[in-house]
Amino acid sequence: MEDYGLFLALLGSALLVGFVSVVFSLVWVFSYREGLGWDGGSAEFNWHPVLIVTGFVFIQGIAIIVYRLPWTWKCSKLLMKFIHAGLNTIAMILAIVSMVAVFDYHNARSIPNMYSLHSWIGLTAVILYSLQLFLGFAIFLLPFAPVPLRAALMPIHVYSGLLIFVAVIASALMGITEKLLFALTVYSTSPPEAIFVNCLGLLIVIFGALILWMASRPQWKRPPEENAKVQRPNGGAPEGMEAESTMTDGSNADKSDVGFNSEAARKRHFKLDEAGQRSTM
Repeated sequence: MEDYGLFLALLGSALLVGFVSVVFSLVWVFSYREGLGWDGGSAEFNWHPVLIVTGFVFIQGIAIIVYRLPWTWKCSKLLMKFIHAGLNTIAMILAIVSMVAVFDYHNARSIPNMYSLHSWIGLTAVILYSLQLFLGFAIFLLPFAPVPLRAALMPIHVYSGLLIFVAVIASALMGITEKLLFALTVYSTSPPEAIFVNCLGLLIVIFGALILWMASRPQWKRPPEENAKVQRPNGGAPEGMEAESTMTDGSNADKSDVGFNSEAARKRHFKLDEAGQRSTM
């Protein structure tokens, strides 16, 4: 890998910033809000920012760059697909729970749903993420889609994944700002909670920038597998080589058969000539 040291520095920074972001979200709801609960009150709403930062931001970011980790390049591509899909599934579950929490809170307090730009972008991101996850399973994980289809859809899959990640970060920033505007009557005076949550927003932006940088560098892309020659379980020839050897052996066999048939025909012709000569003598 080129610039291996830089990659490790960026990866360590991203993990640290992402983890601190999750901690900040927990500190926010426990120190400045009512904590966590599931009773239709503010404590239930607080699950929304915590789970979004934890799942939709942090875990999704790790899922995006999991293919870039050089020590996983020796692992099979199928294993890495399962890890990538598993992380995205966890992020999706946490996002759905967070959506249930906020809708339940709004309904219990008779607060209108889906009126802000934050809610529009957030719900759109959840829907697109669900579709992305389903198509990822159906096309890239299950062995039914033809290879040309996978090759054609892979750039779209990568681009849409990054686009959804950016949309999630944008929605998260709008959401925490919206919460502060509703909860704090003195937001403009920069009280401690506002400063703390603004720092959380900066951490989310830094985390997103690090993930996008690592994911967009071509020199850090997982190299293609050396070849498709996987050793057969019974100790036979690798796939591909077996086909090649079969074709070669078949070709040699065909040539041998042709030579044998020609020799047999020549001998039969000689015998017929000899018999014909004897009959005319």
